[in-house]
Amino acid sequence: MRTSSSNQDGSLLTEIDHIAIAVNDLEAAIEYYRDTFGCEVDHREVVERDGVEEALLKVADSYVQLLTPTRDDSPVAKYLEKNGEGIHHVGYRVDDCAAALERVKAAGHRVIDEEPRPGSRGTTVAFVHPKTAFGTLIELVEE
Repeated sequence: MRTSSSNQDGSLLTEIDHIAIAVNDLEAAIEYYRDTFGCEVDHREVVERDGVEEALLKVADSYVQLLTPTRDDSPVAKYLEKNGEGIHHVGYRVDDCAAALERVKAAGHRVIDEEPRPGSRGTTVAFVHPKTAFGTLIELVEE
């Protein structure tokens, strides 16, 4: 965990943590990234709260997060039904998820999570609603 709540330039975002891609077949997606780009799974986890299974492929200091639903009522299942496979969200690393979330709310933007919550890999996360983020679902990720 970093000690300040922003970069030296004042930005709350410190790095891109991951780009999440919703897929119907997790094994096929893993195989594609392995065979095509030589990427191996760095971390794999079922996140019961969100109804997804994820596979994280390390790319430099970030990840490609492959997501597939584990139940029909999960947000990713609904996304796939409506939009098909593709980029689901962008995860940005922050030093302090609670402070970043409060800044988003103070600026009058909609959020999905009113409070930070546990994420995968032992992280703390919160989601910003795409309606006030130019159509992009944003995940704030504190390691």
